[in-house]
Amino acid sequence: MVTELSVSGMSCKHCVAAVTNALRELGGVSDVNVELSAGKVIVIHDETAALAAMRAAVEDAGFEVV
Repeated sequence: MVTELSVSGMSCKHCVAAVTNALRELGGVSDVNVELSAGKVIVIHDETAALAAMRAAVEDAGFEVV
């Protein structure tokens, strides 16, 4: 499955790493691709990864899912 999140507050490679690491720690997530300039995060996952958990992981890392 593929989920696209719009994330605000990312401005550098450290932000990308923080979001990527937070999402990769979730069960069921197999890959994360952050498009910094577009403010998009593409998450490849199986059915066990919940959208609410993805949103919480990004927000816990200090960013906002819009």
